[in-house]
Amino acid sequence: MVPPTEAPSPTQRRAPARKGKGRAEGQWALGYREPLNGNEQSKKDDNPLNVRGRIENIYAQRGFDSIDPSDLRGRFRWWGLYTQRAPGIPGARTGTIEPEQLDDSYFMLRIRVDGGALTTEQLRVIGEISQTYARDTADITDRQNVQLHWIRVEDMPAIWQKLESVGLYTTEACGDCPRVVLGSPVAGIAADEIVDATPAIREITERYIGDESLSNLPRKFKTAISGSPRQDVVHETNDISLIGVEHPEHGPGFDLWVGGGLSTNPKLAVRLGAWVPVEEAAEVWNAVVQIFRDYGYRRLRNRARMKFLVSDWGAEKFREVLENEYLGRALTDGPAPPLPDGPRDHVGVHEQVDGNYYVGVTSVAGRVDGSKLIEVAKAAERAGSRRVRTTVEQNLLVLDVPGSEVESLVADLDRLDLRARPSSWRRSVMACTGIEFCKLAIVETKNRAMELVEDLERRLDDVQGDIDKPVTVNLNGCPNACARTQVADIGLKGQLVQDEEGNQVEGFQVHLGGGLGRDAGFGRKIRGHKVTSAEVGDYVERLVRRYVEQRGEDETFAQWTKRVGDEALT
Repeated sequence: MVPPTEAPSPTQRRAPARKGKGRAEGQWALGYREPLNGNEQSKKDDNPLNVRGRIENIYAQRGFDSIDPSDLRGRFRWWGLYTQRAPGIPGARTGTIEPEQLDDSYFMLRIRVDGGALTTEQLRVIGEISQTYARDTADITDRQNVQLHWIRVEDMPAIWQKLESVGLYTTEACGDCPRVVLGSPVAGIAADEIVDATPAIREITERYIGDESLSNLPRKFKTAISGSPRQDVVHETNDISLIGVEHPEHGPGFDLWVGGGLSTNPKLAVRLGAWVPVEEAAEVWNAVVQIFRDYGYRRLRNRARMKFLVSDWGAEKFREVLENEYLGRALTDGPAPPLPDGPRDHVGVHEQVDGNYYVGVTSVAGRVDGSKLIEVAKAAERAGSRRVRTTVEQNLLVLDVPGSEVESLVADLDRLDLRARPSSWRRSVMACTGIEFCKLAIVETKNRAMELVEDLERRLDDVQGDIDKPVTVNLNGCPNACARTQVADIGLKGQLVQDEEGNQVEGFQVHLGGGLGRDAGFGRKIRGHKVTSAEVGDYVERLVRRYVEQRGEDETFAQWTKRVGDEALT
């Protein structure tokens, strides 16, 4: 990754200001450069990338109480740092008290893992940092990052030194900037790969991450690039995605999608109908980011994601602006990639193109720890591997395993509670950070997900063989959908509900029948239907048994939920 640069803003070559046409949304390309809210003012006052110098030279020396609030709750994010939720604050107070009351004096630290690619040395260093500075905490996120908790600002200079010594970074891991680039965990090794996206991801991260000309976007910008026919990077939910496709005349390349995103206004990405060769992927990516920077809405934070711009413009206008104003040339029309068949998650033992094997194992909702990551690195190296990958399902892959070492590695990982042959519930349950550490959360998720997996394994052991495709259960601690609740078979969105005695308790609003790929769409909500956290096991068991009993031939869970009435889903 490049260090911050002084590159001039390309908005200087935009069309003249066109004020007076409609309500000002803070779009730079239309001449609205004055900040319309506090977040925009903070970014104008000082480029957030500059805060690293203050962290190293001031805050790490003087401690938490010396941190300027505008750095603490804003610019720190550009270096992967969020304050944790202060212990003991119940979900009922989320959003009702001042930010400083929610802030703990410890941080969550997000480590970028672009493309999910790690060496065993890098994994070991993350584990060692976790043991030394993070109370042995570690979570694998559904964006392929690793997150640590209990980080002190005093320790950040040492942590950065250790990370960067092995080629790892926290640069723009959070903030209104280009965040981690999702990539296929089997890039470069899968026998069925359409195109290896590794060069494109490498060029993007090396050229553009840390570039000051792209560090002030309206909101976060999410990228996914995969050349796998499994389409294994949830491309439908990202701001930009490049998905492997074979062009009938030009060969393998990428199909370009834009404008996906979940949270409180979910939208699926749209195809632009353009084919992009590997060597042009970084250029096209950069142009799309610039469109978002220059035309994105900056007035209201809740409308500042690119999905709103794409929704308002439509695919045709977006492509026209991309070609005419930013690329200066037409893109090649291309075919849509075929819809994927089979699981996207790469769990299990699979042969690579070179005759070795990769082993995909499940964590439970991404919850691991530093000691476990070190043991995974050791187990991989004993099996002859030096490469691991994280996935968008919060799981791990070990690559390059000789056939003679596969079963030994599987046994070693199983002893770490990382399963290559998991139950359908270990394979399909996902959870966000939740109220344990997150200041936005209302309910507990990680521990609840771990309990739920064990509960469902007992309750539904007799029907596991009858479920052809795992039924996904995604738990989210608030409406922001970090765990992709709207596109899960069973999405559980955290909120406070009343139990049978009228007490306010942790619970969930239920979304049913969401999906990606062939069943792409958002889950339906049953009017007034909510479950308490304690009732989740009963509810999921009841629902799955009805599905097994009532489904038609080859009918997926999502298709079943759309066919049956509300009474079958409560």
